[in-house]
Amino acid sequence: MLLRRFFTACTIVVLLSCIGCSREESKKIDLTKAEAINHEKTSKPDAVRIAVGGMITPQDGFAYYREFLDYIGAELGQPVQYVDATNYEEINAKIEARDIEGAIVCSGPYVDGHKKFGMELLAAPMAYGGTVYYSYIIVPRDSSAKGLDDLKGKVFAFTDPLSNTGKLVPEYLIARKGSSTKAFFSKTVFSGSHDKSILAVADKLVDGAAVDSLIWEYLNKTKPALTAKTRILLKSEPYAIPPFVVHPALDPGLKERLRMILLNAHKNPRGKALLDKMMTERFVAIDDKAYDSIREMKKWLAGKGLEN
Repeated sequence: MLLRRFFTACTIVVLLSCIGCSREESKKIDLTKAEAINHEKTSKPDAVRIAVGGMITPQDGFAYYREFLDYIGAELGQPVQYVDATNYEEINAKIEARDIEGAIVCSGPYVDGHKKFGMELLAAPMAYGGTVYYSYIIVPRDSSAKGLDDLKGKVFAFTDPLSNTGKLVPEYLIARKGSSTKAFFSKTVFSGSHDKSILAVADKLVDGAAVDSLIWEYLNKTKPALTAKTRILLKSEPYAIPPFVVHPALDPGLKERLRMILLNAHKNPRGKALLDKMMTERFVAIDDKAYDSIREMKKWLAGKGLEN
């Protein structure tokens, strides 16, 4: 089996305008320190190819998702291949083109994929007693900001252009104030993942960020010294949690086998142990209508000519 590494170190460069000066200074945001994860480089003929968005889980927890894919493969009785994807747009494109069979994606990309080609829900994780999550607008612990309005003219970090909690929600909140993120913030940057955004806020490389509550809470348990450097400025309304999805034309038999493996993982000792590491209680069935609130945000923004 050929193995390779991924998650190479990257540096995000943000140009910060010098207040009161005519020139711009560039400040590097080093958001990496990535751990190497091994996965299969070549595909086996009978492999079930699944992507897990690197934005959907903290870097430190990614290995547990990789183990969970191995668990799925063992239950299926055929190999499951982890597939790299650098962003949600790429994951959606891979599913639409049938280059992969399934993925765990953010709620926003699910809504987009369902509308475009019928991307189908299989199951959703239950965490912290529910199947919802929130967008946390966070700031450095000692920030003077008391509300979203206090971040006007500041530097802000999004995660991914298609992220619900990391882009759509803050965009919607600011649009409801009659502005746009481009006009509201002095500078914005896409970090690429929620844990990188949290790190950027903790290190005061940005003045604020929009992050996935599940990931902030995960890091609050595993790396409290990091989250202690941040403060939750605003908690959004709840949204349906990021689901496990497949192409609608996936073989019905395989689709049902995958669904049952997910729904019963918490009953299997190995599956339960892995879910615990992922801070997931279990996978449950979820209805497409649960994502209607995200559709409503997108519809409202589109009506204002601001849809991301």
